[in-house]
Amino acid sequence: MFYKDLDVYKKSMDFVVDIYRITEVFPDSEKFGLVSQLRRASVSLPSNLAEGSGRNGRKELLNFLHIARGSLFEIGTQLEISHRLGFVSQDDYDKLEERRATIQRMMSALISSLRKKGENND
Repeated sequence: MFYKDLDVYKKSMDFVVDIYRITEVFPDSEKFGLVSQLRRASVSLPSNLAEGSGRNGRKELLNFLHIARGSLFEIGTQLEISHRLGFVSQDDYDKLEERRATIQRMMSALISSLRKKGENND
C-alpha cells in the first residue's frame, strides 16, 4: 500500500490546507493556542498515515492510523470551540466538520479493512 495513493491521504492533505487557511484569520492571541493546536492536529493526519506506511507491518500501521483518528476527534473539539468563540463562521464550521467526519469514516474503514486482513492471515 502506497500511502500517497490513498483517498484518505489526499483528503487529509486538502484538510490541512483548509485548516491553515481558516486559522489565518484567528486573533493574534490564539497564535499559540487554538491556531497551533488545530494546525498540529491536522498535520498529524497525513503524517501518521505516511509514517505508519513506512513502518514494519500491519500492526504498526494500525497503531499510527489510530493516532491519526484520535487527532480527528481532537480537531472536532477544537473546531467547535473555535466556532463557539466566533472565530469560525457557521458555514465554514459546517464545511470543515463535514470534511473532518468524512476523513474519520474513511480512516475507520481503512482500520477495519486492515484488521480483517490480519484476522484472515492469522
